[in-house]
Amino acid sequence: MSLRVLGVDPGLTRCGLGVVEVEGNRRATLVAVGVVGTVAGTALDARLLVISEAIELWLDTHRPDVLAVERVFSQLNVSTVMGTAQASGVVIAAAARRGIPVALHTPTEVKAAVTGSGSANKDAVGKMVTKILRLDEMPKPADAADALALAITHAWRRGVAGPGPTAGSASRGAAPASGQTPAQRLWAEAEARAKRGSY
Repeated sequence: MSLRVLGVDPGLTRCGLGVVEVEGNRRATLVAVGVVGTVAGTALDARLLVISEAIELWLDTHRPDVLAVERVFSQLNVSTVMGTAQASGVVIAAAARRGIPVALHTPTEVKAAVTGSGSANKDAVGKMVTKILRLDEMPKPADAADALALAITHAWRRGVAGPGPTAGSASRGAAPASGQTPAQRLWAEAEARAKRGSY
């Protein structure tokens, strides 16, 4: 049994999109990866429309079982957080129209899942995504690699047992009690810290 996951690293300037197919033995294969976005200064409605049309196309083309979206959390730059949240809303709504479940994962969870460390930098995440997917070169820009990392994280977390929780419950529930890799165990610890608010 395999699970097809579309990972989305939301943003107005760059929205990373990555689709992976993950088998029951956790072997992950790249299906598609890309980035869509707009330049700063473009009207907000136009920026959101670009993202909306892109996600609609990706959903119809790749027909994922589930979407994995980065969970928005507080940062110093409020305007960046607002833009990320707006982009996330467009993506989640597009999935909802098709009845596709959406799961939310924090950056710490994703880093821990693919690298074994919740404090890994983007370069480390990119390198591990390249290794996990057996690619010849690292996906660029970093938003593309992050989207793939989100997809991998969700599939590994679910144990490829099904589409998983919806957006409202994505971070609730324990990781599988058995058959975990060391990285998955570290992910579970990172998730526990995230629940306590220590990102």
